[in-house]
Amino acid sequence: MSKTTIQSIPVLDFSLFETDPKTFLDALKPAARDVGFFYLTGHGIAQSLIDDVLSASRRFFSLPEADKLKIEMVNSPHFRGYNRVGQELTKGQRDWREQIDIGSEAAALPVDGGQPAWTRLQGPNLWPDALPELKPILLEWQSELTKLSTRLLKAFAVALEQDRDIFETIYAGTPNQLIKIIRYPGRDATGSEQGVGAHKDSGFLTLLLQEKQKGLEVETEDGRWIEAEPRPGTFVVNIGELLELATDGYLKATVHRVVTPPAGTDRLSVAFFLGAPFDAEVPLLDLAPHLKAQAGGVTRDPHNPLFRNSGQNALKSRLRSHPDVAARHHADLLVAQARAEAVPVA
Repeated sequence: MSKTTIQSIPVLDFSLFETDPKTFLDALKPAARDVGFFYLTGHGIAQSLIDDVLSASRRFFSLPEADKLKIEMVNSPHFRGYNRVGQELTKGQRDWREQIDIGSEAAALPVDGGQPAWTRLQGPNLWPDALPELKPILLEWQSELTKLSTRLLKAFAVALEQDRDIFETIYAGTPNQLIKIIRYPGRDATGSEQGVGAHKDSGFLTLLLQEKQKGLEVETEDGRWIEAEPRPGTFVVNIGELLELATDGYLKATVHRVVTPPAGTDRLSVAFFLGAPFDAEVPLLDLAPHLKAQAGGVTRDPHNPLFRNSGQNALKSRLRSHPDVAARHHADLLVAQARAEAVPVA
């Protein structure tokens, strides 16, 4: 399948990985290589948990602004917490969404000039006192989607004719997890069509839960945009830049965006990003010759270089997306970051 012929996002039934693996893998390879996006059914995540996550997310965004601002991200040196509409940037432009970022739960590390700068990313989440049930719900979600992502990485390993556990360094120990619960106000409240600007995800895998309002669009190789409309009971899965890097471009990270919903509506989604532990190096797979022949190489962007170190990539992304946090807590890193971005991936 060629990207220029894509008209819609493929749908894959993950339950077939156990019952009919050949059928699943035969569908997974072109979906991940040619499209970079697919809907996932048969994933095993309970509908009751999905409903709880969406309901709790709605309740969070319904809180008074003062309660949400008590956990504003600018107060967290670890880039955790709430962002008002327009506070996060994509390629320097404001994204018209409000959101809360929840990462892996871990104690902050001492700030030590001898330690890698990315160690500053580790730290506690900020949780709203006005909605105490949000923490246990999202931590359960984090646990369940980490398990699902791990199973998906094993499926990718088999599809790539590698050892089933080739990506174990990614999900063993303390993976780099990030949840974003996101609300996009209608265009009457923003005046802009950029819910999120066109970009590629920087981690390994993204699993997106959509409520009911459409807006996600995926770019094809010939420059068209196709909609990834919400489908009940599914996740939208897409390939991140680190998985593209690990496979020398056999698997492709695809550009996508979110368009602001129409006036009088809003859009709710919950994104889960699985990255590698901050101290991990991205494995570069030795693909079989017939697979290597189909690997197009890693997309090179001089303005957004990729690094094999997971923490270095994550830090680069956060400093760019959240300049207010960077300026308040990490001013000393900005010069070093600019220097690092001038060095391409090895």
